[in-house]
Amino acid sequence: MIDYKIFYEAPAPEEYNELRVKAGLSSKDLNASKTGLKNSTLAVTLRFGEKLIGMGRIIGDGGNFYHIVDIAVDPAYQGQGLGKTIMTELTNYLDKNAPADSYVSLIADLPADQLYKKFGFDYTQPKSVGMYKRY
Repeated sequence: MIDYKIFYEAPAPEEYNELRVKAGLSSKDLNASKTGLKNSTLAVTLRFGEKLIGMGRIIGDGGNFYHIVDIAVDPAYQGQGLGKTIMTELTNYLDKNAPADSYVSLIADLPADQLYKKFGFDYTQPKSVGMYKRY
């Protein structure tokens, strides 16, 4: 097990994008990333020394709706429970701060859906389906 530290702050836009790409997610515009990161409801980062090795965020309106995004772990550090650590920190925040009847959503890439199921998330089908529009 590596000796990493947990921080409750957003990463810099450049390292955010670097980790997204390493973890198989898409790259994002740096200016948009700067704006989005500073508007996070909660950001959790895992660092090994100065190196960003994992992250996750909650975004939303702070009342009725929350969305979990950017769950990413550097492939060199995967398989050590870091994704579970990130989700634990995010759900602990929601357990303490999300009002009754609020709605928390996420889009799960496979096979990460299995991790999210361990935290009580379930599929919306057949009652509803996730949809998106990319710009």
